[in-house]
Amino acid sequence: MKKHMISLSFVSVALICFTFLSCSGMEEKKPQKSEKSTEKRPQYEIQVTQKGNELGKIVIELFPDVAPEHVNNFDSLVSIGFYNGTAFHRVVPGFVIQGGDPNSKSKPKETWGIGDPSQTRVIAEFSQLNHKRGTISAARSNDPNSATSQFFICVKDVPSLDGQYSIFGETISGMDVVDAIVNSPRDSHDRPIDKIEMTIKKLK
Repeated sequence: MKKHMISLSFVSVALICFTFLSCSGMEEKKPQKSEKSTEKRPQYEIQVTQKGNELGKIVIELFPDVAPEHVNNFDSLVSIGFYNGTAFHRVVPGFVIQGGDPNSKSKPKETWGIGDPSQTRVIAEFSQLNHKRGTISAARSNDPNSATSQFFICVKDVPSLDGQYSIFGETISGMDVVDAIVNSPRDSHDRPIDKIEMTIKKLK
């Protein structure tokens, strides 16, 4: 990629130089058309807190008809409470918010985004879908088949990521919360100054 690189490691990101509104104030998005026949799409609620205060909820819908392995991986992690207490450890205005690294639960901030090498990897499932605002896609290292638990949400359309990362869902409400996350004060490594935690549960 020429401009941005979604990586599990802040170090590799640095080397690569990067890798409507409803009455409630939450954006509703129309689902992207998938390449395959649609089937029941599971939905999840991401509750977001910062310093003990609730920032709001993000509701996402996943695409088992587009990226079944990524959806199965995400669903299995949600079922065991894996994401609860992990952080949105990377916030880049005009680009993405990224989270889901187990290191962000209790390890030093310098390790957030590096990931755990013992985690199960998911083989890439590239598609013809576009990285539009609200898209959910799998974070990875330079290896296309290195995705694990980390994911990112696009805060604007990022066509440079198309065909390079595995899209497996989209945000259907709560983009106002995503915007609040990405605009949080951050350090020189794009990590929020105050930890932004998530708790994820399946809705249907």
